[in-house]
Amino acid sequence: MKKVLVLEDEISIRSFIVINLKRAGYDAIEAGTGEEAFEQLRLHPNIKVAILDIMLPDTDGFEVCRKIRASNSQIGIIMLTARTQEMDKVTGLMTGADDYVTKPFSSAELMARIDALYRRTGSVKHEDLGEIVQGPFRLNTRNRTLEKNGARIKLTQVEYAIMKMFMDNPGKPLSREDILNTVWGRDYFGELKIADVNIRRLRIKIEDDPTAPSFITTVWGYGYKWGL
Repeated sequence: MKKVLVLEDEISIRSFIVINLKRAGYDAIEAGTGEEAFEQLRLHPNIKVAILDIMLPDTDGFEVCRKIRASNSQIGIIMLTARTQEMDKVTGLMTGADDYVTKPFSSAELMARIDALYRRTGSVKHEDLGEIVQGPFRLNTRNRTLEKNGARIKLTQVEYAIMKMFMDNPGKPLSREDILNTVWGRDYFGELKIADVNIRRLRIKIEDDPTAPSFITTVWGYGYKWGL
């Protein structure tokens, strides 16, 4: 069964999420503290998506996200944030989250986000069996890895999908909507900021100088372009 970790210390919210996950056919793995979350991840290494609340009794969701990302680039991570805390959304994405959902949220919204992320992280397509080589970059489309000048760059599944989209379309301006539709799916109704922050995070990993990017350049008022 498809497993999703739910890290939320408020029992009422966690129960609400768990009930809806089970209705949608997921196996919900519950945790109320960061320590419990790491233990559940150890016991259930096949968890594909983690939902992390920010405010926790023993740590915060950002730190949990950082630690998960340090050892697992494949798992999908959704942060639960308060609607008024804009910086929490950006901070969560920059620490390695793939998406965020603001409280209060509907079950339909949350399930749509989980479904979209699970499709991205839970299934690996094998129809691409080669490599894309451009400049210093080598993208292996079979094992979904990226190298720059022979050195491996650790990517999340979302970052890999963005990178592949760029390398499949060298020199072509891609709108934020194009990126969202391709990477997150056409049924995703999140904010365009998701694409922007994930690209900012990707630039930190691949650019010689992320403050003056030369590979992923901004097309002002439209989106981004990949060029060497």
